[in-house]
Amino acid sequence: MAKPVIKIGHLKITDHLVLGMTKYKLESGEENFQNCSLEAVPMMGWDYVGDALCNGDIDAAFILAPYAMELFHSGEKIQLVLLGHKTGSVFIKNKKLNIQKLEDFKGKTILIPFHLSVHMMLIHKLFSQKGMEVGPGKDVVLEVMAPSQIPQAMEWDENGELGGFIVAEPYGSQVVKSGLGEELALSKNLWPDHPCCVFIAKDEIVNRYPEAIQELCTSFVKSGLFIKENPQETSLRMVDFLEQDQEVIKRVLTEPVDRVKTTELMPQLRDLEIIQEYMTKKISALSGKIDLEKFVNLTFAKNAGAK
Repeated sequence: MAKPVIKIGHLKITDHLVLGMTKYKLESGEENFQNCSLEAVPMMGWDYVGDALCNGDIDAAFILAPYAMELFHSGEKIQLVLLGHKTGSVFIKNKKLNIQKLEDFKGKTILIPFHLSVHMMLIHKLFSQKGMEVGPGKDVVLEVMAPSQIPQAMEWDENGELGGFIVAEPYGSQVVKSGLGEELALSKNLWPDHPCCVFIAKDEIVNRYPEAIQELCTSFVKSGLFIKENPQETSLRMVDFLEQDQEVIKRVLTEPVDRVKTTELMPQLRDLEIIQEYMTKKISALSGKIDLEKFVNLTFAKNAGAK
């Protein structure tokens, strides 16, 4: 019987490096799969990933945890089987503006990658703690933009309307390198060890090809360890996957070394509960709460030896 081709949607961000590394190892012959073939399907933005999953164009995806929850809530038959990473995003302020403190963002727009994201939650929480309101017509306005388009938006912002952005790397480091932005905070300092992107698969794929899903999860866990132990080699290998300069990728992996974590991929229900609690009650971003125990399948992560 021919091996199934598992199509996995993703973005060109360092949050999805375990997928990129597994893809590299398969293509280079370092690793061989017995139960499936992997097709990584890069996409422009998060709405494209969700649509592709719902339309059946892909079988699985690395996707924002809150977005995955919303899809599950809407009736999409999917399972969360592994984390993609922990931490890994950065809050960048516009270098053209004299921003010294959070209050200086008043009247400005901050770009976020998607409304159903941990980024949305972190920014809302950060400004709320300062007594500032976030939303249309409020102290700070949030605007959704695909991660890959953010550097260009900063470049074109001649009038300083953009206060900055929060997004997955390497786009923050790309903007810092270009001289248009400065780091204000790493997401790991706003919420230590926070989850962000998760690996989900359609029920029908999990049920029909459990050995394939296990093979993928086991490889992703190994790839995560390789990335941590070999940042220089990883930065070289991931140039094509991310379409980024090696220097930018290396910065993400080494300055500091825990800017993005790829070695702790075991889903934690308590962390996911924190996300859905905040995003249903504080900002009404999620339509409603889900039963996380029905959504999360820990079997594959445990068998893969995920930490």
